[in-house]
Amino acid sequence: MFEVLVFVYENYWHGESCPEPADLQQKLSAVGFDAEEIQDALTWLHDLSLAAREQSVAIAPAGAGHSTQEASRTDAIAQSPHSLRVYTAAEQNHLGAPCLGFVTFLENAGALPGPLREIVLERAMAAPAYPLALEDFKVIVLMVFWRLGLEPDALILDELCDDGASRVAH
Repeated sequence: MFEVLVFVYENYWHGESCPEPADLQQKLSAVGFDAEEIQDALTWLHDLSLAAREQSVAIAPAGAGHSTQEASRTDAIAQSPHSLRVYTAAEQNHLGAPCLGFVTFLENAGALPGPLREIVLERAMAAPAYPLALEDFKVIVLMVFWRLGLEPDALILDELCDDGASRVAH
């Protein structure tokens, strides 16, 4: 499934250019992906679209079609410096320390606000791999940014696309 997602990300950098699911399925089949992998990826992408729509109120800027009171309440909850996300046992087991550490890194870098984090975690929990590898988790984060039409900072994008194997410690 993750190979299909990476192919979609690389070939349809702008989410708007991605074809409809039926056309995408034909293109992926023509490239040589397995039918089951294609179906898993398309289902995962469809569910990502649904999750993105559900979170759009929390992600939208204040005043973007929502009452000021509702927007400021959402902003206050999302931006509270005293908020703490407690991970369930299922999340800890499925994601593991490397993925949860990467979430913390992204949050501390200011690249993953609360509403985006929740979409990432929900989509990561829907991934079939158990436990989820960090490389696969990074693909999930990229796909969430891609689906929402957001472009992460260049250094964050580099971190998401780099496996770290060729790094030399100084």
